[in-house]
Amino acid sequence: MPIDPDTLRPATRLVHGGTTRSAHGETAEALFLTSGFVYDSAEQAEATFAGTVQHYQYSRFGNPTVAMLESRLAGIEGAEACRATATGMAAVHSALLSHLKTGDRVVASRALFGSCHWIVSTLLPRYGIQAEFVDGGDLDQWRAALAAPAQLVLLETPSNPMLEIVDLPAVAALAHKAGAIVVVDNVFATPLLQQPLKMGADVVVYSCTKHIDGQGRVLGGAVLGRRKWIEETLQPFIRNTGPAISPFNAWLLLKGIETLALRVDAACRGAEKVADFLASRGEVTRVWYPTRADHPQHALAMTQMTAGGTVVTFELAGGKDAAFAAMNAFGLIAVSNNLGDSKSLATHPATTTHMRIGEAERAKLGITDGVIRLSVGLEDPRDLIDDLAQALDAIGAKAARPRAAE
Repeated sequence: MPIDPDTLRPATRLVHGGTTRSAHGETAEALFLTSGFVYDSAEQAEATFAGTVQHYQYSRFGNPTVAMLESRLAGIEGAEACRATATGMAAVHSALLSHLKTGDRVVASRALFGSCHWIVSTLLPRYGIQAEFVDGGDLDQWRAALAAPAQLVLLETPSNPMLEIVDLPAVAALAHKAGAIVVVDNVFATPLLQQPLKMGADVVVYSCTKHIDGQGRVLGGAVLGRRKWIEETLQPFIRNTGPAISPFNAWLLLKGIETLALRVDAACRGAEKVADFLASRGEVTRVWYPTRADHPQHALAMTQMTAGGTVVTFELAGGKDAAFAAMNAFGLIAVSNNLGDSKSLATHPATTTHMRIGEAERAKLGITDGVIRLSVGLEDPRDLIDDLAQALDAIGAKAARPRAAE
């Protein structure tokens, strides 16, 4: 007998949500690698384009494999509808540009991923869209910025890379009063640790490249929200500008989703242990991790998230030299600018992901040259701690080594 998907718990939805079997009755989701679709008649083609019958037209508009991914993501997020895109940045770009027009105003948290920051600071003004940045954790700045009308609010929480937490219900209330929709980049929390739509957000965006794939294989993105906005505002933009995801990538993301809960849970537990270890080391001046009591917004984070996430950010006393020396000494942890992978990855934000926002903007965000962002994977945390320990020992020994006589 068919089971109502709304009665299923999250872990079950991750495996079964959105599955549509073909006439062959396959166990795994079918992969429809096709650019187009055949009609029974010219009349059916006409009716399909007129929208009076439902039939797949072209994989840029919709595809059965992609539709399963969209349905499964919507079920996990608790959203009415979803559209998948080729990349996470395509999701952010589509969410913003589909909604905005010349003369509109955007208020954004300053703590954004570098490419998102560029869209708000550089691209939108080219189209006559006003942009204003605020410190995401400062409600007074949000109140001041949203005292004037606005059309869209963009934020990350936790933010990349400093794990800043934004008070979602409070900001959403201010935004709606100003006439804006709220778009939340929920990549760091994943839909399992935080559901912004339940806290007042209107739209949630993801880079599916991160935890949803979780194995460093493919790119993908997603935009989720109310059906009316998805179908009437977002869909025409996506349909006509073409940021379509490959059906093959969508299929791999479907397989990745099946293990999402297991992977995120294990990585969160590992991240907590790694954060505690780093906080015990003298070479480390600061550790940011939401479940730690010394996180500046720990209490707020724990009202919005069910766990701390898979990313630990820390700062070394020796600045860029110390950060580079530590990263070069890693034996197990790889140097890479991705995150949410099954393998642990470390990056230096000031010279990679946030290089182009400029030194002054990095200073406002607290991204010093000593900051390292560590995405904790599925390795045994004891091995990660051993690797971190030997790297920190190496830079400590180097700093303690007396200078040779000149």
